[in-house]
Amino acid sequence: MIYTTLPHSDLKVSSICLGTMTYGNQNSEAEAHEQLDYAVEHGINFLDTAEMYPIGGNATIFGNTERFIGSWIAKIGASEREKLVVATKIAGPNRGMEYIRKPLDFSKKSIVEAVELSLKNLQTEYIDLYQMHWPERVMNMFGQRGISKIDTQWQENFFEILSIYDGLIKEGKIKHIGVSNENPYGVMKFLNESEKHNLPRIVTIQNPYSLLNRLFEVGLSEICLRESVGLLAYSPLAFSFLTGKHLNGIQPNSRLGLFPQFTRYSSENCRKATQLYNQLALDNGLTLTQMALAFVKQQEFVSSTIIGATSIKQLQENIAAFEVVLSPEVLAGINKIQAVYPDPAP
Repeated sequence: MIYTTLPHSDLKVSSICLGTMTYGNQNSEAEAHEQLDYAVEHGINFLDTAEMYPIGGNATIFGNTERFIGSWIAKIGASEREKLVVATKIAGPNRGMEYIRKPLDFSKKSIVEAVELSLKNLQTEYIDLYQMHWPERVMNMFGQRGISKIDTQWQENFFEILSIYDGLIKEGKIKHIGVSNENPYGVMKFLNESEKHNLPRIVTIQNPYSLLNRLFEVGLSEICLRESVGLLAYSPLAFSFLTGKHLNGIQPNSRLGLFPQFTRYSSENCRKATQLYNQLALDNGLTLTQMALAFVKQQEFVSSTIIGATSIKQLQENIAAFEVVLSPEVLAGINKIQAVYPDPAP
């Protein structure tokens, strides 16, 4: 396992981050613990979750994922907890999840309540990396290619948010902060405000990045490289689309089959591009999974790649794929396909 220190932090993390959003809906508590044990045994020390998980959530199962991780943390004990980097996220507005909290915003009341609940659910005294799951303001994300108008109701509050986190860091409840599903404007505003007022600096951005979505390369990648912000790449397998198992139709018991509302990877161009990527992998003695994960891992701006699985077999395959290094010829082939079907899953 390769480890790196997240920029502007003391957090040494594995190049693989275990995503957990299936725990509590698709995966039972026992299955979650089995995955966590396996991941740690194979050198993974970085766990990512969120207050809103599990995926496909509702008021009944809200918080299950953090609670399942929390019962595992209680089982392994404080000394083993110290070896882990645990990341979670606060949910933003505009997602129809009012059962989490009213209002869903980044006010001091909301952030403090969210942090306290995550600490309780995770059965830990501190959160290593606390992230904003998506911005308060309306912007193009989750499959949108553009935005028709700017949200004039939203009031800029970057300074206020960083000040709240400053207090929580000084209390020892969180160590570092990051953003998620952000764009260049938001990242630079947070960086500028932290520098101007000597406030906590965002150390990571968690955004989608895969063979089917390389939008991060435009704008955000330069910010990460020049300003030293690490990308935590999520959905590197595009909700399992880049395993190739959906090429002949969406599998009914898969994530895409169970949650058809997640339409990011359902376009015809996604299918066509995936067919070409699959053939390129086969022509070079690789599985599509190996090629897709190796591509993300090899990018200079990626600090860690978030993988998720619903079975130990899937987890084994995903971890093993990180041993692959793509040749210049394979990378050139990938870029040729990207030129034909550029980012079909924004």
